Amino acid sequence: MQELYTSAQAQGESFEISKVLRNTYSLLAMTLAFSAFTAYLAMVFNMPHFGLLTLIPFFVLLWLVEKNKNNASGIFWAFAFTGWLGATLGPILNAYLAVRGAEPIIMALGGTAVIFFAMSGYILVTKKDMSFMTGFLMTGILVAFIAAIANAFFQIQGLALAVSALFLVLSSCMIMWQTSAIIHGGERNYISAAIGIYVSLYNIFISLLSLIGMAGDD
Repeated sequence: MQELYTSAQAQGESFEISKVLRNTYSLLAMTLAFSAFTAYLAMVFNMPHFGLLTLIPFFVLLWLVEKNKNNASGIFWAFAFTGWLGATLGPILNAYLAVRGAEPIIMALGGTAVIFFAMSGYILVTKKDMSFMTGFLMTGILVAFIAAIANAFFQIQGLALAVSALFLVLSSCMIMWQTSAIIHGGERNYISAAIGIYVSLYNIFISLLSLIGMAGDD
């Protein structure tokens, strides 16, 4: 009887994990498409770049996503959040297109896709538990974020290179950490999981674009 109960419990957990993964990737795909649309609109209408002011809607919308992730309005705020981030890409993409053409953008998109499939695929295949990285990742992201804000004022190319490289490594690891959290039961909310992976992909794309741009300057 105990074995039957254990087997049923394991099947139930496996079904729950599959459901969260399916919902996470479905929402991720839809929000990526929506953010691409808002980025396109921002490019068409020549939306200006607001610099550090873009962080205000970022944190407000992210807070609203987390606050409402367990009810229906969480989906709305997830699209509002990713739509805003997509719109902030518009001025950046326009700047690259005007100076360097589409090649850096295509390279950054390709690199982002490769990293996503490699990192998530590794965890899905190996089932490795990445919870031991939690403290390191949280500290690393905080340090990188502070350094990025500081460099917005100092405009030091060496620091910009280091920040982009740091965000690239940390965000790649975050994809593994988030996927692992779903598989091992640490994350059961697909809205939170999808937004976490989305932010990592956004950071990876921006970091690659920055690194490719700086390589082109050389």
